[in-house]
Amino acid sequence: MEPVAVLVGEAPVRLWGLSGRERLRRVLAKRGIAVLIEGEAIPDKRSLLCLRADCLFDERVIGALIDAPGVALRAVEGGPLVALHAPVGAAASARAVLLGEQPADGYVLETPQTLASAYQERLRKREAPYVLPVTPGEQDVLERRLFGTAYKGVTDFITKWWWPPLARRATGFCARRGITPNQVTLTGLVLTIAAGFAFWDGWWWPGLVCAWLMTFLDTVDGKLARVTMQSSRFGDILDHGIDLIHPPFWYAAWALGLPAGSVPTQTLIWVIVAGYIGGRLAEGAFQAVCARFSLFVWQPFDSYNRLVTARRNPNLLMLTLCALLGAPAVGLWLVAGWTVLSTALLWVRVGQAIAARRRGPLVSWLQRVGQDIPAGSQAVRWFGG
Repeated sequence: MEPVAVLVGEAPVRLWGLSGRERLRRVLAKRGIAVLIEGEAIPDKRSLLCLRADCLFDERVIGALIDAPGVALRAVEGGPLVALHAPVGAAASARAVLLGEQPADGYVLETPQTLASAYQERLRKREAPYVLPVTPGEQDVLERRLFGTAYKGVTDFITKWWWPPLARRATGFCARRGITPNQVTLTGLVLTIAAGFAFWDGWWWPGLVCAWLMTFLDTVDGKLARVTMQSSRFGDILDHGIDLIHPPFWYAAWALGLPAGSVPTQTLIWVIVAGYIGGRLAEGAFQAVCARFSLFVWQPFDSYNRLVTARRNPNLLMLTLCALLGAPAVGLWLVAGWTVLSTALLWVRVGQAIAARRRGPLVSWLQRVGQDIPAGSQAVRWFGG
C-alpha cells in the first residue's frame, strides 16, 4: 500500500515559479502519493513520508525514500534531517522526529548519495543525487541546478553545447508567463509543418529559420516540463512522435524543392528514408536483443558517436552550410551519405553487442565509472553529467 505524505515548512523563494510545497506535491502526485492537509488524520495501516518543503529534492531521492520505510534522510552526513519515511505505527511522531524534537531512534540514517543511484538511464548520464536547502541568496544557483539536471548527458553536439544558454532564458520566460510545455510543443509542430512546405517550394532560408526554431523549441519544451513538474503522457507522446516522424519528411521536401534534374530525387529520398528508418531500427534492436539501455551509452565510443551521428540536428547543419554556399543539392547528397554511413556503423555496433552479450550481460559505461572507466576521463567530463 502506498504511503501518504505531509509537508513541513515552506521555501522562502519560488524556483521556476513554484513554491517548495507545490513542487513536492507535483513530484509526489506523479508517483500516486497523496499529500495530507494540515491536521488531517493519517489513514490506518499507511506509512508516512515527512518532507521539508524548504529543501530542493532530487526526484530520485524521493523515489528511493518511497521504497524505504524506516529511513531518515540527511542532506549531508551529520546534518539535520530533511525527510523520513515513518513505517506503519510510527507516523504520529514523524513530524517531531523530522524537526529534531524527538530522537530518530529505530530509523536508518541515509544521505542522498547512499540512498539513490547516480546513474540516470532516462537522461543518459551520471549525476550525484542531492537535497539542497532553499535560500533567497541561492535562488539563481538552484534554478540553474534544476535546469542542468533536466538535460540529457548523451545527445548531439548542438543540443548539448549550443542550445543550453538560450534555452535557459526561454524556459524562464515561459515559466514566468505560465506558458505550458504542450503549448511550446504545438508551436514547434506548426514550425515543423511550415519548414516542410518552405523546403518543398525551394524557399531554403525561410524553411531553415522555421526548422532551427523548431529544434530549439524541442529543447525548451522538455526542460520546461521538467523544471515546472508539468510532464504528461500526452506531452511526451506528442513531443517524441513529432521528433520521430518529421526528419525524413523534411529531407524529402528538400529534395522536391531542388530544380528538376539537379539530383536523382527519388533515389536520394529512398536512400535517406531507408537509412533513417534503418538507424532507428538498429537502436531498437539493441534494446530488444542486447540491453534495456540506449545503444549510445553502451561504450564511450557510442556516446561520442551520438554527438555527430546522422540525426536531425547534424543533418540540418549540413543543409544550412550548403544553402549558405549556394549548393542546396550538395547538402542533400551529404545528408544521404552521412545517413548511410551512420546507419551502417550502428548496425555494426549492434552486431558487436550481440557477440558481447554471449559472454554476459551488457552494462552501460556510465554505470562503470570509477571501475574500469576512470572518473577523470574525457568521456566522464563530457557525458557524465
